[in-house]
Amino acid sequence: MDTLDELTLGLRPKGRSLLTADWLLAHRDGGHVLHRRGELVIEGNRVLYAGPRFDGPVARRIDFGAALISPGLIDLDALSDLDTYSLVLDNQPGWSRGRICPETYTPYEMYSQGELAFQKRYSFATLLLNGITTALPIASLYYREWAETAAEFDAAADAAIDLGLRVFLGPAYRSGGTVVDRDGAFHMRFNETRGFAGLAVARDFIRRRAGDGGGLVQGLLAPDRVETNTPALMQATMVAAEDLDVPVRLHMAQGKLEVETMRRLYDATAAEWLVSLGCFNSRLIAPHGTHATDSDIGFYADNGVTIAHSPLVSARMGSVLKSFAGIRKRGVNIGMATDTAPPDMWMNMLAGLIACRIADGASDAALSADFFDAATLGGARALKRPDLGRLEAGALADIAIFRLDDPRMVPTVDPITTLVLGGNGKITEAVFVDGRLSMCRGQVAGMDMVQARAQAQAQFDGLVAKYPERSWRHPPLEQLFRPSFPII
Repeated sequence: MDTLDELTLGLRPKGRSLLTADWLLAHRDGGHVLHRRGELVIEGNRVLYAGPRFDGPVARRIDFGAALISPGLIDLDALSDLDTYSLVLDNQPGWSRGRICPETYTPYEMYSQGELAFQKRYSFATLLLNGITTALPIASLYYREWAETAAEFDAAADAAIDLGLRVFLGPAYRSGGTVVDRDGAFHMRFNETRGFAGLAVARDFIRRRAGDGGGLVQGLLAPDRVETNTPALMQATMVAAEDLDVPVRLHMAQGKLEVETMRRLYDATAAEWLVSLGCFNSRLIAPHGTHATDSDIGFYADNGVTIAHSPLVSARMGSVLKSFAGIRKRGVNIGMATDTAPPDMWMNMLAGLIACRIADGASDAALSADFFDAATLGGARALKRPDLGRLEAGALADIAIFRLDDPRMVPTVDPITTLVLGGNGKITEAVFVDGRLSMCRGQVAGMDMVQARAQAQAQFDGLVAKYPERSWRHPPLEQLFRPSFPII
């Protein structure tokens, strides 16, 4: 029997590799199935076999023991910057602390191009550490002059290829944004010319980079938030999506301010507005859905729109999807998204399970398997990629190995239930993407994680120091972010 140590981090093993463990999650007849001591055979970038004993020749056999061999997780809204929400978790309201720009602030790029490139590379590495093999990156525009740039996304594409992460990429753009005046009132400010310029940048990026890295890099149109886009820009976006054959991610039905803004501007919900524009279709991936009305959910179902569910982010802001189980029963596809740091999908599955059962008032409203399906098959459906999110012959070899013998976890009964209830991203032992070993025991190909962690902290501290500039009434830093307890 061979060992994982014999594989080279960052390379695709030559010949056939047989992986086995106490549990294998394979795919059959449209759904996941569990095999005790199952065997997975990969060759090149594809799965050759997934099931019970394989009798053919292989170059190596690696036994992971007390572990689950799983399809890699799919993150439809994966944070690709240094998460600033921790600053306002206990310092509310968030809008007064840099999350909505005051009229007295003139936006500028608070990060250098090198810092923008680093934060994406670092975030991509943390996704791999957590068993995420396919990601649709998302970053805040709060600290940006207006929109994301081609240069930073060229760097992001290069980083994904170097690290070995499958990504759907496109610079975010918008035609407007919210500002707050001195009295605390919110106003929308639009510049449609800049919005269309951003769409042009995104189109050009996708045409240049989609397919790079042997297919690791694919295109995505990302018109930021629904309220920050004009009707013309949304319609042009959906036309471009058809032309480029790419998904569109649009944040909508995610908060009270958005609901109020859409009602004031268009006397409609986000879903009603998009339907009226002819922009609500199966290309759309829509985080977060927590403020969608009952009739809105009908529009999602009728038009094939996917909800990207980030239960942890939603819950810590006081909202839940109403409800995960009920919406799925109405035929809406739901994929999972972390949208925060750490990008721990197991933590999100547990948070989602708890939130769903509370929302429905029933302990059996949803099961662990339902959330795992959303984190794999739901994401694959959203992306129209039947070669992702499953382990079966012909699928891409995107694989995560999750330990089941961590002493801090509950004893294993069913592997999925065990991991949802007691697991977290730290029990990810290894990750293969496109057949290549991208992460092994906390090490990521092409990344010194200890050095990168120190660099990330220094970069974050530099950003925090600038917060008074873009916070309402510009208070000093010590008034913006108070410690949990007095520091003496």
